[in-house]
Amino acid sequence: MKGAVQQEPAYVVHRRPWRETALLVDLFTLNHGRMSVVARGANSTRSPLKAQLQPFQPLLVDWTGKSELKTLVQLEVRSAPAVSQPRALYSGFYINELVQRVLPVADPSPALFASYIETLQALADLSSQDDVEPLLRRFERAFAASLGYDFAWDETTDTGMSVQAGQLYGYDPGQGIVSNLAPELPLRQLPGEALLALAAGDFISEAPRKTAKRVMRVLVDYLLQGRPLHSRSLFSHSNPSSGRES
Repeated sequence: MKGAVQQEPAYVVHRRPWRETALLVDLFTLNHGRMSVVARGANSTRSPLKAQLQPFQPLLVDWTGKSELKTLVQLEVRSAPAVSQPRALYSGFYINELVQRVLPVADPSPALFASYIETLQALADLSSQDDVEPLLRRFERAFAASLGYDFAWDETTDTGMSVQAGQLYGYDPGQGIVSNLAPELPLRQLPGEALLALAAGDFISEAPRKTAKRVMRVLVDYLLQGRPLHSRSLFSHSNPSSGRES
């Protein structure tokens, strides 16, 4: 078959009805990045594909086609722990929407795919008492790095100097952590001790947790270029008093 791909590891990040009984499905794949496939007949009540093409379900997918829009040939469902706890589900919808809205088409990122699987596994293990924010921050960081926006928490890009406790710093998505607190910076007044804690992997303590959330919100909004993320509202609707977690 022309342009045939077989047994490609993939996850559904979005799907919608397409023409009569078909589904248009956005996949995040290991070797091909984000891809769109047409699943013919999948929106029919008699088709098993409708139940199989679900978010968070690991798949092995076959498709064909030379254009950007491929045709699904067949798929194999693989076993995985279910993502079922409400905050885990909302978090999964959030990372799926990031991939679907921002990741370039047909641009593979095996490292991000591995981070995606790791995050889903952690979300499946999440209890109602567990903190979901560190998982989201680490995925956002991996996501930004795959797009070329990685940075060091403990080094300023404008001076090349190490971050110091007791000092305040700024953040710019195009630069990273900076020491010059210019008025036009999206974020200023970031405490050096919190940045150092983040560099050491502490996403749980209060100060680094809040700092990471501020920084990654600015970075994600920058990558979205004004496009909304509908999944963000799920967190506030589920618990209005807790504020948004993504």
